[in-house]
Parts: sequence; C-alpha cells; structure tokens
Amino acid sequence: MPHAVTIATPGLQALILCGPGNSFPTFTTNPDENPKALLPIANRPMVWYPLEFCYRAGITDITLVCPPSAAEAIGTALKTNPFLTSLPYPRPDLISPKDLDQNTGTAEILRLPELQSLVVSDFLVLPCDLVCELGADKLLQAWMVQSASLPDILFDGSSSSVRRSGGLGVWYQTKTATPIKGEETDFTATVSLPASSVLPPKGSLFTHLSKVVYTMPTDSLKDLVDENSGLITRQDLLRHHPRVRMLNTHRDAHLYIFPRWIMDLIRDNESLETIGEDVVGWWAKAGWQQGIPAKLKLDKILGHTDDGKDTPNKSASSSPSKSDHATKDTSPENQISSSDIPPMLAYVHPSAPPAQAAAPAPIIRRVDTAQLLLQVSLQLAKLPSLEELGGPDVQGASPYAHTRKVAYPEGVKPRTTITKTDSLVADNVTVQEKTSIKECVIGANCQINEGAKLSQCLLMDGVVVGKNCKLTKCILGKRSEIGEGCVLTDCEVQENMLVERKTEAKEEKFMSSSGLEATEEEFAAEGGSDGDNSDADE
Repeated sequence: MPHAVTIATPGLQALILCGPGNSFPTFTTNPDENPKALLPIANRPMVWYPLEFCYRAGITDITLVCPPSAAEAIGTALKTNPFLTSLPYPRPDLISPKDLDQNTGTAEILRLPELQSLVVSDFLVLPCDLVCELGADKLLQAWMVQSASLPDILFDGSSSSVRRSGGLGVWYQTKTATPIKGEETDFTATVSLPASSVLPPKGSLFTHLSKVVYTMPTDSLKDLVDENSGLITRQDLLRHHPRVRMLNTHRDAHLYIFPRWIMDLIRDNESLETIGEDVVGWWAKAGWQQGIPAKLKLDKILGHTDDGKDTPNKSASSSPSKSDHATKDTSPENQISSSDIPPMLAYVHPSAPPAQAAAPAPIIRRVDTAQLLLQVSLQLAKLPSLEELGGPDVQGASPYAHTRKVAYPEGVKPRTTITKTDSLVADNVTVQEKTSIKECVIGANCQINEGAKLSQCLLMDGVVVGKNCKLTKCILGKRSEIGEGCVLTDCEVQENMLVERKTEAKEEKFMSSSGLEATEEEFAAEGGSDGDNSDADE
C-alpha cells in the first residue's frame, strides 16, 4: 500500500528528465509506446529508481519531464504499474512541454517556458536512468553544509553582499570489477576544499567533496587534444589552483543539486545546450578564467549590478557574444570577481568501501546502454532479499532489495536449479523440470520450458523460452519467444519477436524490420535507387 512521506522535506524541487532512449535501439524502436523510462532494471521500471531516490530524501515536489509523444505511456504506467503505484504520496507530476522533442538538449529543456515557470526554489536534476543506492540525505547534507547559502534557501538573494548558493554534482568510477567496454566517461578536474579544523561527522560525504574547475566528456577532450596536438592548460587555472586533480575514468552521474539562479543562467545564455558539458563546464571555468563571468552575465544574475533585478525579456533574447561585451562597462570596479562565483562541488564516489566497512560501496550507475542494463540488473539481483534479511527495517538492508528472490515459488517445478543468491524471479513465472537458471533476472509472466539453461540473462515480462534452449548473457524483450533448441550468446531480442527453433547466434540483435522501410517520399528524397541510402538506418 502506498503511504505518505513521513520524514521532513528539505524544501527542494526535483526534475527527472525522461529521454527517448536512443542508446537502446533494440528495445525502444518505438519510443512513444516503449519509452526508455519504462525499461525494466531488475524487474522495476527504470524511472522507479530516481523517484525512490527523491522520496528517500524527503523530496515530494517531483516532476517528470518527457516529450509529448511519450506522455501517454508514462502517465499510464504511473497509474497502473505496481512498483510505481506503491511509491509514497504525493504522486509525481508529469509534464510534456510542446517544444520538447527527442533531440532537445538538457539545458534547452530547462530553458523552455514551462520549466522556467515551474522551478521556484533550489532543485535537483536527475536522469531517468540513474540507479543511486547512496543515501540521498547525505548528499543533501553535504550540499547544505558546504555549498548552500541560508539567504538563498530562504528566498532572499536580492542583496549583492549576500553569498549565493553553489551546486553539487556526483561522479563515479567506471573502472569497476566488471567494466563495460565503451562506457562513456568524463574528464573532470577538481581541487581540494579548504581544510576544516572540525572533524567531519562519521558517515558523512565531506571527505569526498572537491571543487570542480574543469569538466567535459572524454570524447570531446580527445578531439581537443587531437586538434591542439596536446592538452593546453590555461595559466589562469594554475595561477588560481596550483594543485589540480584530473579524473579521466570517472563519469558524471548527471545528478545535480542546483540553486534557483541556475535557471536564470540558462535562460540568459541561449548558447548553453547541455547541463553537464555546457552549464557545469562554463560555471566551473567562471571561478578562475578571466572574462567568463561577464560573458555568462553572472554579474546581473548573482545581483552584482546596480539594477539587481532579472529582466527576462531583455536578457533571454540572445546568447553571450563578443559584440555584447563591447557595449558593457568592463571597468574593474564593475566586474564580478572569480572569488564571488559560488562553487560547483563534486562528490566523487569511492569505488570501494572503507576497509572497516562490512557492506560493499553503494551502487551509483547510469543505465543508458543495453550492456549496462544487463550488468546493473544482475548486480541488483545479488542483493539479499527482505525475506532473507528479516524485514525492511533491518540495518544494512538496501532500498533496492526485493521482498523475495522467487516471488512465485509455486510456479517452479521440482528438479530445477535456481541460484537464489544471484537471481530474481518475478510473479507468475512458470519454470519446468530439468531447468537451470543461474545469475538471471526473470520478469513477470515468463515461461521457461523443460531443459532450458539460462546464465547471466535478463528476461523482460512475458517471455517464452522453448525446450532445451541454452541462453548466455542475453536480453530478451517483452513477450518475445525463443524457439526450441536455440543456442544464443550475447544476443538481444526485440519485444514480440519470435526466434526460430534451432537458431544458433552470437552477438546478434533480433529485430523486426516492420516500420523501418522507407516511404516513397523518403526514397525519392534520397535520390532514388541510384542514390546512397546509407543514412537511412540512423
């Protein structure tokens, strides 16, 4: 039964961005009916994880943001999916701005009028594909102590003498015990925070906090290095921060705690397209690179000019450009100092727990590829169930622990092998005799027929596996069917697909071509049969 949140609310809003899922081509070919946000991670809808994270922090003012075409599917799931309906009250809101499409950048989303009017306080931004087992209360505590400003929290940031709140982002290590080949990473440079004479509280995140001074995706960095035949470091950076720590195997989780004035920064700078690379990247450089604060109009946004008031119609008309600065008074007394720029902090999640810790480090991971979908699902399947632990209130119980490892034991026939320590079997699953299921996640209403052997597989709801099949490291979409005697390794099967009996395949994607054919108009636009149609599949 759903219940109301009973812990104190921190007064922040939360925005969960539900993208189209272009990185899941096998399972989101029709993102309107099957949006990425509803793909199952360990038998729960993907969007359940950021929602649960917010409720765990006491945040109840939650808004899901999705394209208009996906609003019906997500709205229906919020009303009918048992995992989503069991979340606490109040229910999250769902908005679908009319100008939001599958190609809109994350910062461009926050610039839309619907979002500008919606956000009225400090806020969190999360992607729908984030799995974060870390205590949300600890992140909020770290932000409030190290980066928040009390007048800002109390909605009184009009005075130029008041220190404005900074932000906090989360980065995690990608080179784990089971790394994913080709997983995205971000190049991030940080500097240590000033030492405190007071020891941090036990269990706090303070020792893992630092200030971000530079960040960009590793792929963009590689292009920059190739273009300049090396990594060029500005003297301003070394003058302000002689000792810089550079991370190149970590990834930005895209979990941010932002002050309200960031919405003004995005509104007034139309050149900012993405949050991670543009907003956080330029903000970090504004703390040490001369000229950046003026370019971003931070003097006005932070209340360091005489007018001190925001003028949306005037400032939102154009992005920063060189011509803008020619008409401005850039005398030293009217320029904002880099020391006046609120800090953007980084929580760099340790890849391993302290030596004295009994439990493993909390899971923090973006799940934006099929490989990560499989790996994270199998990782969550290893968590002890509440039945094994003795209840949800037992110390050390993960918020992502399922009630039972095998939800419907009556459906499992004798003479079967299911390794419960590393597997999850959902409701209404039938498993016939002589079946072996090892390190797998099986969705609801699946049928596993006699003699099938499954290892390290993810089956979504309603899958049928034929007799004597052997499946290894496969992901099977909803209501797909695997014919008798198939041997599949590292394969993906689209929803509603039938794989013919006796099929043997490795590293293949079984997808329907229905709906992918070019229309006559598209074919003519490409120049007919003699033209190059190589881009048609993108």
